[in-house]
Amino acid sequence: MKTVGLTYDLKTDYEFKAGDPPDANAEFDHPSTIGVIANAIKSQGFKVKKIGNAANLLEKMNSLEVDIVFNISEGISGRNRESQVPILLEMAGIPFVGADAMTLSLTLDKIMAKKIFIADNIPTPKFLEIKNTDSLTDTDHLKFPLIVKPRFEGSSKGLSENSRVENAEELRKQAEYIINTYKQPALIEEFISGQEFTVAVVGNDPPEVLPIVQIKIDGKLKLNDKFYTFARITSNRLEYTCPARIDAGLNKKISELALKTYNAVECRDFGRVDFRVDNDGNPYVLEINPLPSLSTEDVFPLVAKQVGFTYEQIIGRILNSALKRYNLN
Repeated sequence: MKTVGLTYDLKTDYEFKAGDPPDANAEFDHPSTIGVIANAIKSQGFKVKKIGNAANLLEKMNSLEVDIVFNISEGISGRNRESQVPILLEMAGIPFVGADAMTLSLTLDKIMAKKIFIADNIPTPKFLEIKNTDSLTDTDHLKFPLIVKPRFEGSSKGLSENSRVENAEELRKQAEYIINTYKQPALIEEFISGQEFTVAVVGNDPPEVLPIVQIKIDGKLKLNDKFYTFARITSNRLEYTCPARIDAGLNKKISELALKTYNAVECRDFGRVDFRVDNDGNPYVLEINPLPSLSTEDVFPLVAKQVGFTYEQIIGRILNSALKRYNLN
């Protein structure tokens, strides 16, 4: 029986520092989520060894005794934080589930990811980067409304009702807030009014695009100006609808773009692509997450059910994709 190590960051391990935003630990997992994932791995015929975060991994590196590591660690700080565990495992020659350090750094940095999308003709909203608000004069090629995000964060960190801005004054205020609070440049994008979707992809050679999930906010699928915010993740105002209520043409377009995006950044084993679709039916890739949440409240259990799998089986699929990649199965 193979032993699977599990690397992760717990919300309870994060110590808030002075000046931290309220969502500083948003990407970390609840202990209950780690328990669910560990049990799912066991149910697929493996032993599990809980390792924890990058610091724990460093400490235990010489006595791990695992065949492969299932990595869902987000890392602590900086735009390379998601790469910390993978690079340690790569250096030690230990196989691991999921994307490598290069892909994780590239995709956490939304601007670097968008440059790849543009190079590969993947539609993404027009954008610019603001390092300080003195450079805010150069917004002429963008049309209001705009949306302001931190350059390298996930889990809707930094996104609130104030993120969507209608004029230069609101833009300056929100850009200042992001730069000062998150200690990083702000990404300014044209806001796509319409509908929102997320697409899970599992496996390699070839990857499988799972059924599209549509985001419903306040009971509405036509979101128009509403969007995914940090506050909404933890409220009952956000619902996932699967299968998405869209026609076959749009379904095909989004699925093909999800696969193209997954391959463009060289995702492995699993990932999730987020979309907005404008009112004329044009999809835009907002981002790809090669380290998406596997929490039972997120989209993976929902899409598993849609294709006739249990949550445990989808975790098994992800793990077996990695084992096959390393010729370990």
